[in-house]
Amino acid sequence: MTTGENIMRLGGCELMVSSLGIGAMTWGDISISPRFNPARFAYGPADGKEELRKVIEVCLSNGVRFIDTAAMYGKGASELFVGELTEGKGITIATKFPSSFFAKTKDLEKDLENSLKRLRRDSIDLYQIHYPSPMFSIPKVLNQMADAVKEGKIKAVGVSNFSANQMREAYDLLEKRGVPLASNQVEYSLLHREPEKNGILNACHELNITLIAYMPLRMGALTGKYLGNIRPKGFRKYMSPFRKKDLPRLAQLVTLLQEIGNRYGKSASQVALRWLIQKGNVLPIPGVKNSEQVNENAGSLSFVLTSAEEDALNLTAINL
Repeated sequence: MTTGENIMRLGGCELMVSSLGIGAMTWGDISISPRFNPARFAYGPADGKEELRKVIEVCLSNGVRFIDTAAMYGKGASELFVGELTEGKGITIATKFPSSFFAKTKDLEKDLENSLKRLRRDSIDLYQIHYPSPMFSIPKVLNQMADAVKEGKIKAVGVSNFSANQMREAYDLLEKRGVPLASNQVEYSLLHREPEKNGILNACHELNITLIAYMPLRMGALTGKYLGNIRPKGFRKYMSPFRKKDLPRLAQLVTLLQEIGNRYGKSASQVALRWLIQKGNVLPIPGVKNSEQVNENAGSLSFVLTSAEEDALNLTAINL
């Protein structure tokens, strides 16, 4: 990993990215989003196009220049907003294949062209396989992606939700084509530390693959907003770590985050994001709906945790 001024190299590829990004899953016109889009039944939609325009401005002013979206988010609605609002802004965009759960191997070329159009780009910075699926051939899709790299339609190839073994297989296949596997996007946070246990984090370090961490604040649990009798709206309130039996342990961790944050004038969420950034070759992409959230998250870039503070967080954090 190359660092400095909050810039890092994305895996073994040539792309240089900010060490913090944002997720755009809830962006787009809610009226064209599927009924079961998380923007509808879990997180609520983003705060409208003009507010998202401010999001881009705040990102740029804080050095946050990486946005993750997907063809599947809102049936392309997220890509449309990201494309319009980032046009000509010098922001790295990551998106994903496929566009639906029923996509076949042959659909990659069409999906790629549609994503390029929605994003208003001649080349996609990072094109990822959204998840391993029996509906399409991973090796064939990766070979098509490698072809697209040679054609200049993709700058870097990544995967998402791949196990350590699946990631190694993808790495080996792409290496034969002379294309590095740049990233694997998986859930990772102080409240979800599976990548440390299942071999993904170690494999990422070994092979120089960036771990892009989605849900780095565990659905908002690590912000400290949802303690006591305050619970999130939507389906999240029924999930760990928001269930009543989990709240004492959550409170213990959030209290420690706040105590550490107070030493630097930082919030619990900023400390939680900083913990991930200091793992090395880990790029957190918290989802954002408004400029206030971006400004809050960007505060994680302006301080450094001590090794003792990292150790304390490691010991206190429990998978909830």
